[in-house]
Amino acid sequence: MPRGRLPAAGRPRLADVARRADVSLGTVSNVFNHPELVTPDTRRRVQEAIADLGFSRNAAASVLASGDTRMIGLVVVGLSNSLFVDAARGAQRMSRADGRHLRIATAEDDHDLLMEHMVHLAGTSASGLLVAPLEEIDAAIDRVRRLDCPVVLLNFDPQRADCCRVLVDNEEVGRIAVRHMADLGRRDVLFIGGDDALQPVARRRAGVRAAAAALGTAMRLEEVDVDTWTPSTVVPVVRSLLRRDVADRPDAIVAVSDLLAIAAIEELRAGGIRVPEDIAVMGCDHNSAAWGGAVPLTSVSMEGDAMGEEGVRLLIQEIEEDPAEHMHTTVLLEPRLDARESTLGRPV
Repeated sequence: MPRGRLPAAGRPRLADVARRADVSLGTVSNVFNHPELVTPDTRRRVQEAIADLGFSRNAAASVLASGDTRMIGLVVVGLSNSLFVDAARGAQRMSRADGRHLRIATAEDDHDLLMEHMVHLAGTSASGLLVAPLEEIDAAIDRVRRLDCPVVLLNFDPQRADCCRVLVDNEEVGRIAVRHMADLGRRDVLFIGGDDALQPVARRRAGVRAAAAALGTAMRLEEVDVDTWTPSTVVPVVRSLLRRDVADRPDAIVAVSDLLAIAAIEELRAGGIRVPEDIAVMGCDHNSAAWGGAVPLTSVSMEGDAMGEEGVRLLIQEIEEDPAEHMHTTVLLEPRLDARESTLGRPV
């Protein structure tokens, strides 16, 4: 039979949540409607009580009976990367086609806030969640599942096997970048990376290394890491490069993100370096927020629209199927090169 929740008569009440969290009914109401008025510690206690009791605030009796609110939650680390904007667009399109609504929450790169959003949405309105984290969120997944709310992960490959997920092949992203530079005759690549604790960084680096190794002596690879993906962190890297003799400089830069790549281009041009004539530059995540520079940026498409669509498709299947019969699925999207002037030069 389809996934469902407890009938209304057996469901915990708001008063049960208040009693479990040792707060007033008004405080519980504020957690739902005005969370900014509640201290983080109290909000956490209420959310834990919601998860422990399996409380879900759904108004319509038909929703209570079926457990399907027709609402899907999308929780992302942030919207500064257009990958997640594209994913939201695809998720919205697929949700609407199935007569569902999409509710979006952004965590502004705060891991704890992302998990709070998950618990809040699962306990108040969502029949299922799409989540795009940067690190493992096992505790939050387990908590929302106790509310009978399935989770599909986007752009993150967890260690656990009991989750559907939609991924981009980030190793192939790195391989595409190095092969593109090699096809253009570039033989000395500088890879600007970051913290390998972030899964996309580690996997793109692995792809870059694999492609360079496959080219053997035809390609020399150099790597440098920055502390954050903030564009200003690239400035000292490029200035150090400019202090080298011309013969010792790379003829290509591959940055792990487009924001870092566009910052590198700006600093190179400020130092009198021509892009791409002297040094070709490209990014790896097709972030439209980085496309406003003087030199249109070559990047690798992450297929964000398709990621959102596939995520909703998998989530609807899990919502509607019997949990005992549901088979967790991994969808792997193939990235593609989007070549522009930062590697190809201006068209004649």
